[in-house]
Amino acid sequence: MAVQELTPAQTVGPFYGFALPYPAGPVVAEGGSLRLRGTVFDGAGEPVPDALVEVLQADVDGRLDGGLFGRCSTAPEGRFAFTTVRPGPTADGCAPHLAVIVHARGLLLHLHTRVYFPGEALNAADPVLAVVPEDRRHTLIAVEEERGFRFDIRLQGEDETVFFDV
Repeated sequence: MAVQELTPAQTVGPFYGFALPYPAGPVVAEGGSLRLRGTVFDGAGEPVPDALVEVLQADVDGRLDGGLFGRCSTAPEGRFAFTTVRPGPTADGCAPHLAVIVHARGLLLHLHTRVYFPGEALNAADPVLAVVPEDRRHTLIAVEEERGFRFDIRLQGEDETVFFDV
């Protein structure tokens, strides 16, 4: 009999080991030139080593029907990284963004958030950003780095990432 690999214990779930592997993993778009990396932190500011981060996004023309999806487990240091293309604005008036879903220990439900891009003029008119208090919007905007963007996810505490009730 084959030995089955155990998946990490989580409050959300159940997760089935055979269903977790995603063939493309963190490569959302082949040949993508946008790199998004970050770390998932818990309420004490400690990295979460066993979270699962998923992204879903529009293509460069803003179409959502292209199936641009990626999944990445965090490393022992809580880090994740995706390779993709920069999404275009969507037909419903949303600025370019990536939808993010976080599964982590201690959560009763998975969490939904978004990653927006710094300096994007369309952020000012985005209907979702508009309902987020101005002093909290920075938790939804990635930080530009030399080789891409960084988006840290804070599950609780100071500078907790804004999550949406979807």
